[in-house]
Amino acid sequence: MIKWIRIGGNQYLGFWILGLILFALQEVPYMVMPLFDFENNPIMNMQESSVILGILEKILGSLCIAVMIFVVQENASLFSVGNGISKVGFISAIVILLLNFFGWGLYFNGYQSLGVMMFFIVVLPPLYYVCIGLWRENWILLVTGGIFEIVHFVHVYGNLRM
Repeated sequence: MIKWIRIGGNQYLGFWILGLILFALQEVPYMVMPLFDFENNPIMNMQESSVILGILEKILGSLCIAVMIFVVQENASLFSVGNGISKVGFISAIVILLLNFFGWGLYFNGYQSLGVMMFFIVVLPPLYYVCIGLWRENWILLVTGGIFEIVHFVHVYGNLRM
């Protein structure tokens, strides 16, 4: 983990390589998707319900990734589980990632109901970032991820209902 410039309190602009790996892990289903021949792929073929929500969703999602990778805590190590609330965030992030993969497994096998897509594929990824923010005591990520959760949910729900 590298720290460059203090941005406030014990938060620094820096670089956390594990953040890049955690992002890549969350993207694995999209990486393997081309290997599947879907009869129906609603997630990748959604109609746009709101251009403004679409733009806001992309900005917030990108911001979550950037904050996770480039905002580091002063005394944080490359990897540590931590204690208390940090440990809860770490364990929650792992459980959420595994549930997300389970949901993608359902989706890849044709179980593409609105409930399956909204819970496993829409709700869980932003929550993953929130939990990583909690784990790393990265309050910027925690708040950004929470806002991303709301916008992502509303936007995708609107897209899938069209």
